[in-house]
Amino acid sequence: MSHKDESEQVRLNKYIAQCGICSRRDADKIIEEGRVSVNGQPALAGTKVNPGDVVKIDGKRIKLVTGTKVYAYYKPEGVVCTQRDAHAQRTVATEIKTPVKVNYAGRLDANSSGLLILSNDGELINRMMKSSNNHEKEYVVRVDKEVNGAFLRQMAGGVYIEDLDVTTKRCKVVKTGRNSFRIILTQGLNRQIRRMCKALGYNVRELMRIRVLNIELGSMKPGELREVTGRELTTLYSKCGLRKDTASN
Repeated sequence: MSHKDESEQVRLNKYIAQCGICSRRDADKIIEEGRVSVNGQPALAGTKVNPGDVVKIDGKRIKLVTGTKVYAYYKPEGVVCTQRDAHAQRTVATEIKTPVKVNYAGRLDANSSGLLILSNDGELINRMMKSSNNHEKEYVVRVDKEVNGAFLRQMAGGVYIEDLDVTTKRCKVVKTGRNSFRIILTQGLNRQIRRMCKALGYNVRELMRIRVLNIELGSMKPGELREVTGRELTTLYSKCGLRKDTASN
């Protein structure tokens, strides 16, 4: 490798991870196995990569992904959002692979399913997470007994949650079946819908998020990941008070 500004150098295992190939630990393994080359030379542990260097794994060149990326993911039940749960067998990180390191806006608990938005754009995630922005999130819910008028009125008007000592914001609630309803929240309290239902004497049997702002779950299948692009992406950024040039995506 040519001698360049050391501030621009990246350790090879980190470079491989940033390309979305695997974790740094797994990168160390494939380097040890002799499967990686830098500028045509076999790579060693601790090798540094400079801008412009050609890195190959098993003879195939890998490159960093540039620019911001946004993904929609249909999280199935049983998949845990947090990466800090050492006992979780299935996490978002283990279920999907993206070419860039991403964070998600708004968690779904393990027993819930539906739409999760992921991105490497930290500012976008922050804007989506900020409760004062009143961004809409839509859910379909099935409970353990019949949904009546009193329940719908109370859910829509705000429910006092004792353990959090807070009354939820007004929201939109529509009955969709004998034991089911659709709800649009602009708030993001932990396990909010389950807590609201519990406070009114109901237990949630199924909960699915079907929309976040303008991004819809649509016909996606459980476990499916798709990149958000074009007008859909531009609209998302606009709703978050940001600008996005789709030509750069």
